[in-house]
Amino acid sequence: MSGTILIIDDEIKLLKLLGMILSQEDFNVKQASTARSAMTMLEQHEFDVVLSDVRLPDAFGVDLIKSVKTKYPYLEIILMTAFGNITDAVQAMKNGAYDYLVKGDDNEKIIPLVYKALEKAKHNKSGIVRKNTAQKGFESIIGTSPQILQAKKLAERVALTDATVLLTGETGTGKEVFANAIHEGSDRKKNSFVAINCSAFSKEILESELFGHKAGSFTGAVKDKKGLVEEAAGGTLFLDEIGEMPVELQAKLLRVLETKEFIKMGETKVSRSDFRLIAATNRNLEEEIRNGNFREDLYFRLNIFEIRLPALRERKDDIKALAKGFVSIFSEKMHLPAIQVLPEYYKILEKNDWKGNIRELRNTVERSLILMNNNMLDGESLPLYAAKIPADQDSLSIRSLEKEHILKVLQYTKGNKAEASRLLEIGIATLYRKLEEYNLR
Repeated sequence: MSGTILIIDDEIKLLKLLGMILSQEDFNVKQASTARSAMTMLEQHEFDVVLSDVRLPDAFGVDLIKSVKTKYPYLEIILMTAFGNITDAVQAMKNGAYDYLVKGDDNEKIIPLVYKALEKAKHNKSGIVRKNTAQKGFESIIGTSPQILQAKKLAERVALTDATVLLTGETGTGKEVFANAIHEGSDRKKNSFVAINCSAFSKEILESELFGHKAGSFTGAVKDKKGLVEEAAGGTLFLDEIGEMPVELQAKLLRVLETKEFIKMGETKVSRSDFRLIAATNRNLEEEIRNGNFREDLYFRLNIFEIRLPALRERKDDIKALAKGFVSIFSEKMHLPAIQVLPEYYKILEKNDWKGNIRELRNTVERSLILMNNNMLDGESLPLYAAKIPADQDSLSIRSLEKEHILKVLQYTKGNKAEASRLLEIGIATLYRKLEEYNLR
């Protein structure tokens, strides 16, 4: 699991030592010796974890946490001090620190702690995305099939209005890309596009993320928090997987949509926010209504303008163009030289039904670039065993290919099993079981 780490310490020798240690773990490491220079770096680069000394020349690290977490809520911060102080440790945790270490005594804990903090930071980002800059506008929607052109045409028309939009379709069909494009094509594009996956959080946390809370409103609420409804003021709020939203929160969301008014958790004062809502689901909401899992009145409020996104198997003519785009993206990301793509590579991709749709295609292209030989993508580069193995070969051949595939992915991730399991699209427990099965542990 690669990540970007910022180390802040005015002890230059220790700063360089920590930088060297973390760099050897394949982290991208940057260093700062003052709080001021650290804040400048945070503005210029995207970080996952901050490792900071408590006593800095121009700031007190415990107080610095507040400033950093307010501007960069996904970041996880680990504080270090040469002087163990329980009061400081407690205040650091209240201010949002991930953990608190004593220098010297806890040196052996730094690496595993950074990994844990990085995992949490990645999880934070997977659930909530503010200001999505990776894909912007309708030019990010790739394809010329009639199905995707029809969906794009509808999206371009509704973008010019302020109507609520409901995006439906299977998982991985590009609903967030469409939501972002609608935002970029609207009069609200100069303001925030804020997105959250409703299936990623428990009811209490989802309510807090959406509407905000006052300090003390529930266990762990140590300070006031602004919700995404408030952050989306003037812009667009995208609720992905809205079919997973608890029924209790659906009533609160309905009120916000009808009145633009909401109440933070633990507060009695009414707040207002003028935002546009785009919602998405892979569920049949009418069926969910019949089963008592979704409010009918909210459904009618959401379904003002529905756009159904086609499954990839319905638009196979677009697979080659999508795959070309992913080859370009990942070639640049992996710093690969010019890639030769043989026609058979695209033909095999076009034969697949892609149950995971565009997301599955994207992951497959990424893995095939890891597996390729001599900078050439062909049939042997693809982890699609059924498409490559003749029917008269026995199961041992499949096992051999699977073993080789796992070894190559582990080699690419430099032994990082969490990252390998992500690329292989299997659980970490399944990966460990296969490693034991193939005597690779």
